[in-house]
Amino acid sequence: MTAPPSAAGAASSVSAASPDSSRSSPGSALAELVDITKTFGALVANDAISLSVLPGEVHALLGENGAGKSTLTRILYGLSQPDSGEIRVDGRVKRISSPADAMEAGIGMVTQEFSLVDTMTVTENLMLAGVGLGRINRAAARAKVLAAAERIGVSIDPDAIVEDLSVGQRQRVEIVKALFHDCRVLILDEPTAVLVPQDVEQLFDSIGRLTSAGMGVIFISHKLHEVTRIADRISILRRGRIVASRPAAGLEPRDIAALMVGAESVAAPVASAENETLADALATSIGLDPADLDGPSVSVGGSALPSAAIRDRSRATRATSPISEATALQITDVTLGNDGSRVLDAVTLSVRRGEILGIAGVSGNGQTELVNVLCGTLTADRGSVMVDQTEISGLDPAARIRAGFGRLTEDRKGSVIPGLSVGQNLVLEDLDRFRIGPFLNRGAVREHVQKLIERFDIRAQPGDPIRSLSGGNMQKVLLARAISRGPKALVASQPTRGLDIGACEYVYSQLRALRDEGAGVLLISEDLDELLGICDRIAVIFSGRIIGELPAADATPEALGLLMTGHDTGAADDSDAAVNA
Repeated sequence: MTAPPSAAGAASSVSAASPDSSRSSPGSALAELVDITKTFGALVANDAISLSVLPGEVHALLGENGAGKSTLTRILYGLSQPDSGEIRVDGRVKRISSPADAMEAGIGMVTQEFSLVDTMTVTENLMLAGVGLGRINRAAARAKVLAAAERIGVSIDPDAIVEDLSVGQRQRVEIVKALFHDCRVLILDEPTAVLVPQDVEQLFDSIGRLTSAGMGVIFISHKLHEVTRIADRISILRRGRIVASRPAAGLEPRDIAALMVGAESVAAPVASAENETLADALATSIGLDPADLDGPSVSVGGSALPSAAIRDRSRATRATSPISEATALQITDVTLGNDGSRVLDAVTLSVRRGEILGIAGVSGNGQTELVNVLCGTLTADRGSVMVDQTEISGLDPAARIRAGFGRLTEDRKGSVIPGLSVGQNLVLEDLDRFRIGPFLNRGAVREHVQKLIERFDIRAQPGDPIRSLSGGNMQKVLLARAISRGPKALVASQPTRGLDIGACEYVYSQLRALRDEGAGVLLISEDLDELLGICDRIAVIFSGRIIGELPAADATPEALGLLMTGHDTGAADDSDAAVNA
């Protein structure tokens, strides 16, 4: 499904400050941000930004991490206040001091982190978000839920308990919650980050229905192939300023990537030589021949690259040497119960040396618990975990690290100590290496930290507070800490969630390098493009069980999506036989 055509997508150019004149007259925008400036100390997060969203259009807002996207949308939704500038709704200046003000003005927002109460029903959640003083009319609220669901073309049970819903269903409830307040402008922040392909199709269908009825959508995503598919117009932020704003028609993902990293001269629809050079560099960074940049594409770390080329060249782009038959990480019969149900059900996986094994699954199917069991922060009811023939199941986290186990968990901020410096966090788990008797060799620590900062291109000084780093640089610190020991096996959970193109590609390069040095990598991700682009094999987890496995070269998003929703396609059994033959 593609977004309904609009004059915004057909215009030859458009400014960031005003609506497309071919579509409407000035002042007809549903919402406008005019000269918005926001600073945090010396940091200018938004620098005199002007942006509008028109009736019936999807306006994609793009940029690297730290470019200012989140700050700008928080201002529009009333979660933050600008230092200067104004917001206009239907051409009139509107002060938006809170989300309540935003909702009253017809502005809704759906973020990656859902704000639903798990133990309540769908209707109760929406009533909680929308009721004021006075009597509660449950029947009227229930009818309103059904009407809003019909508006986006989905079936939602108003009486369903939220914790029983899939991730895709919860997202639809969040959209319905926005429509509950007569939303006319909907902000979607990374809406496909945790969705299976079938849910993405449903989301895009819903967006099409809403925009065809006149709603405006602000769409934030790192997945450039989705942007070119759904958007009418794109605006690109870099270092707090809009550096490009133009119709999406005719733009390819490589064009957008070039604009994001600084090639302002790229014209649509014809890509410039500078743009071609960037695309070639992106291809080379994952091991593809730039000549293969033709045909249908998928996204790898937000950069569109052809799915056929990735599948055809899978072995060449993955392991640079044959995968060993020796096992780096062996997980056998790992089982974990919770309140009478099994969170993990006899999970068995083998990761060989020189291999990246991916685990795909919809959020909440046991991935987090599996990582915690492997890392030693959660004890399984039964089962075995071995690293290079060494049993680590009974060891504490520190002993597992000494045994050659590396970890990169999904909770980035929870993996560092915010009150400590970059240097202190880099050696936090490795201090024994720098002890001379009871004393710490501080000179050796400083030298080690400086080498890691240089090797992993961490944009910070050793004494900088870790909390001051961007998400990408914080992830580099965690990568450096895990990889610098030369682990025999590494588990990496959601390693690029929320990172921009450059940071994603950096993480991939480090995981590939570790794999090529002979380690085994277990990559757990909800991004199918990521798994297809870097893994050698992909296993699927559903309701705590491994229900299928495919060689990455033979996998498709559709086949994985079916397995992720519990449908056994039969391909898994065939591929298992092929792998074990």
